[in-house]
Amino acid sequence: MSRPQLTALLLALGTLLVYLPAASHGFSIFDDDDYVTQNRAVQNGLTWAGVQWAFTTGHASNWHPVTWLSHMLDCELFGLNAGAHHTVNVLFHAANTALLFVLLLRLTGAMWPAAFVAALFGWHPLHVESVAWVAERKDVLSTFFGLLTLLAYAGYARSRVEGRASRGRAEVRALAPRLWTLDYALALVCFGLGLMSKPMVVTLPFVMLLLDYWPLQRWSGVKGRESKDTAKPDTRHSSLATLILEKLPFFVLVAVSCIVTFRVQHHGGMVVSLQEMPAEYRLADVPLAYVRYLSKIIWPSDLAIFYPLPKTIFPATMLAGVALLLAVTAMVWIGRRRHPYGLVGWLWFLGTLVPVIGLVQVGHAAMADRYTYFPSVGLFIAGTFAIREWAGRFRISPMVPIAGAVLVLGACGVLTENQLRCWRDDESLFSHAIRVTRDNEPAHLCLGLVYELEGRKTEAVDQYRIALKLNPQRVKTYNSLAMLLAGSGQTNEALAEVRQALQRYPDDAPSHDTLANLLADAGRTNEALAEFERAVRLNPAEPIFQNNLGTLLVQFGRFDEAEAHYAAAARLDPTDWRAPYLAAKALLKQGRGAEAIPGFRQALQNDPDNLQVMTYLAQVLASDENPNVRDGNAAFALASRANALAGGLEPAVLDVLAMACAELGRFDAAQETAQQALNLTRAAGLTNDAVLVERRLQLYRNHQPFRQSFASHQ
Repeated sequence: MSRPQLTALLLALGTLLVYLPAASHGFSIFDDDDYVTQNRAVQNGLTWAGVQWAFTTGHASNWHPVTWLSHMLDCELFGLNAGAHHTVNVLFHAANTALLFVLLLRLTGAMWPAAFVAALFGWHPLHVESVAWVAERKDVLSTFFGLLTLLAYAGYARSRVEGRASRGRAEVRALAPRLWTLDYALALVCFGLGLMSKPMVVTLPFVMLLLDYWPLQRWSGVKGRESKDTAKPDTRHSSLATLILEKLPFFVLVAVSCIVTFRVQHHGGMVVSLQEMPAEYRLADVPLAYVRYLSKIIWPSDLAIFYPLPKTIFPATMLAGVALLLAVTAMVWIGRRRHPYGLVGWLWFLGTLVPVIGLVQVGHAAMADRYTYFPSVGLFIAGTFAIREWAGRFRISPMVPIAGAVLVLGACGVLTENQLRCWRDDESLFSHAIRVTRDNEPAHLCLGLVYELEGRKTEAVDQYRIALKLNPQRVKTYNSLAMLLAGSGQTNEALAEVRQALQRYPDDAPSHDTLANLLADAGRTNEALAEFERAVRLNPAEPIFQNNLGTLLVQFGRFDEAEAHYAAAARLDPTDWRAPYLAAKALLKQGRGAEAIPGFRQALQNDPDNLQVMTYLAQVLASDENPNVRDGNAAFALASRANALAGGLEPAVLDVLAMACAELGRFDAAQETAQQALNLTRAAGLTNDAVLVERRLQLYRNHQPFRQSFASHQ
């Protein structure tokens, strides 16, 4: 194995070792649900329907079909094994580290500076977010294709230089960009795949132009530049216009990607309006954002998943940021001939951050660690090659920069390990964000949700109240707090929270829906009906609102109207299980059991592992008083599968399995299974349910199956 190959391998292995703890992490409640844990299309694995969905959906306010396919492949191979999903992210990051080394080595021929830049990229703590977060697969994946794009482009640029050494066909090729070469085509394909992984790579054509300047030296007027870290120079320098024309197909893809991305994110409600965030605020925050990113790269401390936007931008602070950026820009511009890597690295950093610097504000974060994943490479290049040149100029012993490199990389490794600990679970992640930032409303909100899911309701309420104090305009927080209070039996307090939200936003459809649910649970069905109808009028495109209204209409016996709302919900989201399930239950209530069965089967087809649907359908097939509806074999198969999914520990599932056994005449098995259900029910303190299970057990002892009419039970 050659020295470069061995170095690339060691860089990849070192990166894998640094990120080894991520393999033991779980999924996060933040975005991982959208991407994997609550995404049925992804969990189904690689299917033709899934591929179609990936290329047509704007789910999660992004169009990135290659990223969706990557997650689908993970689920196909590993299911919901979180460690395996994390490991794939780490593998991509390790591959990116090795690819960056190969790219820089090919461009500059400087092996040890290339290795140091790649190691910084691989082990810098600022990149933990991109690697340790399953939902950020798009980061490591798009950069993977981005680096392949630049590698292919470097091969294309080199072939143009070498091709001009001969005559004949090379002279013809020199007349125009050789768009038909394999390297160029490969670069274009990889660029397209990168854009379909995450549109952050839209700046790659500009990076190519920077590389044309240094180290490829393809620009007019670069001859004689004093830098030894260059590829073989192109003796027929090209004008800037020619180089831009050469990249026209790349710019076309950029334009298409920008249009699609803006439309999808705007449709998903992620693009912040100018009314909410004025243009003057955005412009004032841009230099501060650049300075924040620069400082985090140089001194990576107090890293967090959320960085709140500053409430006030002081003119003096903004002007100081502008002065710093102008000073650095002027310095690298003045030294561009003697130190071209400085200009290229600085413009790489500035330019690749443009899509996320806040001019088009997506979400309400001031910055994000993941946005530095690719842009930081520019600063690493500028700093590394500057130190190398200064060490040579002042004849510093090689041991000095070597010792410095070891210290820097060692510190990065330690800091990365510490930052990985923050990502081991959601409580650690959001608690850390609260500790290292101020007034972090999103972190308090997420920590409240974590506590709520863990059943720590008092702590959850405290976090929601802090979040509301920090941002009383976020109406969703009122609704979350209201539902939590209602679950704790504090109905009046819950109603007060929702009504406070509606005082601020009278036309907020989710708040009307939440209020309706609270009123319905309190038995105030007439008031609830009016609120459900208001929610549907305000947002008829939300399937949940249609389903909720339909369910309450069923209670009123208005079945035809309910069916219309269920049908509307099914049209809005044909892949969701709720609409066909609820419509089937409504048919059962009308005594139309035979017509209901296809609806239940459709719901199960939409969500094959849905325990609720599986158990309810098995109950109908096992116990409906109508013999034309019953199917003991199908009921037993469904109940057995449900019991396997529940691990044999769910009393309601065991109860239904006993019904199915009795329907098949297997009364000994029915008695044994019902007894298990009864024991679990009593252990859980479910006294009323225990009475019902015991009655059914007595039937099985008498060799009688259980029968019921669903026309009078839901």
